[in-house]
Amino acid sequence: MSTSDENLYRGDPPPPPPPPGYGTPPGYGPPPGYGPPPGYGPPPGYGPPPGYPPPNYPPPAYGYAPVFGRPTNTMAILALVMAFVFAPAGLILGIIARKQIRQTGEDGDGLALAGIIVGGIITAIFVFFFVIWIAAFAALTGGGFGP
Repeated sequence: MSTSDENLYRGDPPPPPPPPGYGTPPGYGPPPGYGPPPGYGPPPGYGPPPGYPPPNYPPPAYGYAPVFGRPTNTMAILALVMAFVFAPAGLILGIIARKQIRQTGEDGDGLALAGIIVGGIITAIFVFFFVIWIAAFAALTGGGFGP
């Protein structure tokens, strides 16, 4: 009776070693007595505490496992962009974004702060020139500030 597993390994002896001259040339490879190169495995002092099993991480695909950071708050990005497009909106969006970041723990606090600073400075400059423009217009039309 014939089965489909006739050609499977059944304890046959391993094949003979390759003849001399094949394989790694002499002088290549790690020197005897050396272990794997540094950088493999966690640094000393890191890892699970004694008595605990290591975490069950999937093996890395090509070298290192992917590292995922916290997401950046979208409103913080918009705050910085709007600070240059329409400064009062950037100022307001930056204030709202910093409140959200404190609650959610997202990244982008620096972006929101930059939106507040740039939006505030540009808004202050705009208000200053607007006040100067109104004062100049009032002075030129005869409704001046003096006697």
